[in-house]
Amino acid sequence: MLQRDRQLRTQIHQITDACMFAVGFWAAYVVRSSETISSMFGLNTINVETFNHVTWVYFALVPAAPLVLESQGFYARPMLGPRGAMFWPLLKGCFILTIGLILLIFLRRESSDAPRGVMVFFGVISFVLVWAKEELLRFILKSRLAKAQYKRRVVIAGTPPEILRFRRMAREHAAESIEVVAEFNIMEGNPPELIELLHEHSVSGVLVSARDTQLERIESVIRLCELEGVEAWLVADFFTTHIAHASMDEMFGSPLLVFRTTPESSWQMVAKWMLDFFGAAVLLVFASLVMIPVAILIKLTSPGPVFFRQQRSGINGAPFRIFKFRTMVTNAEQFKHELAAMNEMTGPVFKVTNDPRVTRIGKFLRKYSLDELPQLFNVLRGEMSLVGPRPLPVDEVKRFNDLAHRRRLSVKPGITCLWQVSGRNKITDFREWVRLDLEYIDNWSIWLDVTILIRTLPAVLTATGAK
Repeated sequence: MLQRDRQLRTQIHQITDACMFAVGFWAAYVVRSSETISSMFGLNTINVETFNHVTWVYFALVPAAPLVLESQGFYARPMLGPRGAMFWPLLKGCFILTIGLILLIFLRRESSDAPRGVMVFFGVISFVLVWAKEELLRFILKSRLAKAQYKRRVVIAGTPPEILRFRRMAREHAAESIEVVAEFNIMEGNPPELIELLHEHSVSGVLVSARDTQLERIESVIRLCELEGVEAWLVADFFTTHIAHASMDEMFGSPLLVFRTTPESSWQMVAKWMLDFFGAAVLLVFASLVMIPVAILIKLTSPGPVFFRQQRSGINGAPFRIFKFRTMVTNAEQFKHELAAMNEMTGPVFKVTNDPRVTRIGKFLRKYSLDELPQLFNVLRGEMSLVGPRPLPVDEVKRFNDLAHRRRLSVKPGITCLWQVSGRNKITDFREWVRLDLEYIDNWSIWLDVTILIRTLPAVLTATGAK
């Protein structure tokens, strides 16, 4: 199934499922108010009108229901896959939503209007409703009429090896919505033969593979499909990449094939921006209670400015000025070359555990990462993120001897990162540092950011991994 078709159908399912859970919540009150049901379970009968007191729950339930099901992989399964692939994600999703509603209503102190029995009935009824919807959909899709309309009849156009490869892929995904009805050898066939196949099989799409073929032949097939009003799907695997993911986009009206190794623009990226901006703003309000005394201590215990400013490499290597509380003597940079022999980190990065340039108050600030607090201003300015690879000084980035290390610059740098919550005092190889940064980039999600932020708090409070 094409990705856009899958996304549209998933959105339709999500809206339907949200309505099912909304109906399930109302039906739970109707069932719970039944004298027959109440006596059967030995419960006191409630008044169904108490439902009107908790209708505010819908503002949380309706958007949360499809999100919870999606987090459990409910929408990632094949539509006609095994029932077990639908049963367990749905069961876990209903359980999570039931527990969530119990906690939400308890926190609002309205448990008298929503007894626990109602919540149990809600989970059971919602499960049955969504299950019934899925079974009905399965029955419809397996009908002869639905198969004729649901399946997209496709001709594979390409070289014999490519035709064989896509044939095998089609068999492995037999439950999907594509049915291969014919094959066309793009190197030996001629346009009339392809036209005959399109007419004979009532084709809705032609899957064209461009690998190892001439662009003129590809263009002729696409033009022919254009005249026939048939979709042409060009398999854009001209180049083999190991990390980058290809996606289609458009600029100035021209189609683009984009190869990217970083997360593309999405709602998750919007959520990350909101987490950075509002999170940094809130943290600054609370951190100001600490930052003001720290600034006074630095000023009283060591001559020089309160803040340390340095050029660091930001996204794509663009330099920006980072803010930190000063933890070293003012002429620390002049003595750096004298301490080169004490460097504990391989590669271009300079790290010393017992750096003699660090002031007495600076050791305390570093131990609990308090010197990093001014970087919240960098986050508000859009130069940094709360979570991301740590920004390195510009001169250290220039000394990268492996071009692959520069990929850590492909995302916005952060205050905390996977390296910092993975025991940074035990990592002395810069390549391991980079590996953790690239692992973060390749597996990024908003939930990974939240997880790292949660892991950062105990690491800071216990001074774990601090240097």
